[in-house]
Amino acid sequence: MMFSWFECKVKFEKTQDDGSVKKVNEPYLVDAVSFTEAERRITEEMQPLISGEFEVTDIKRVHYAEIFETSLDSADRWFKAKLIFITLDEKSGKERKSTQQVLIQAKDLPASLERLKEGMSDSMLDYTIASVAETPLMDVFHYKETIPGSAKAEK
Repeated sequence: MMFSWFECKVKFEKTQDDGSVKKVNEPYLVDAVSFTEAERRITEEMQPLISGEFEVTDIKRVHYAEIFETSLDSADRWFKAKLIFITLDEKSGKERKSTQQVLIQAKDLPASLERLKEGMSDSMLDYTIASVAETPLMDVFHYKETIPGSAKAEK
């Protein structure tokens, strides 16, 4: 299944650990088919999480070939990896390189590399890891299908 991912930035007032209130602009990833749907979806997802006013300040389309998630509670950070795939052009006999980005949920950089290698273990293509870096993403919201006849579907 092909996903369309949108990075949405949400600005709101957040209570810090020391009790002070600070304005933040946090990025979230949303699976949607259009910019309009991405804005609606991030608004729906954030309403129960934020008390008070918030504003969607930016939406941009991002491309991830794969997202490697985990259910571990300690894996609360997101890492972006750039992979270079090497294929052989059968007609010319030359190597061709193509790049893809993947997103990895992990607790730290070594764990993200381990998770990436696990996720890519089924790949038949040769690849190299060009880079892995932590992203500022706070969370990823997948598409949720509404069930016909449910309260949400009838609105």
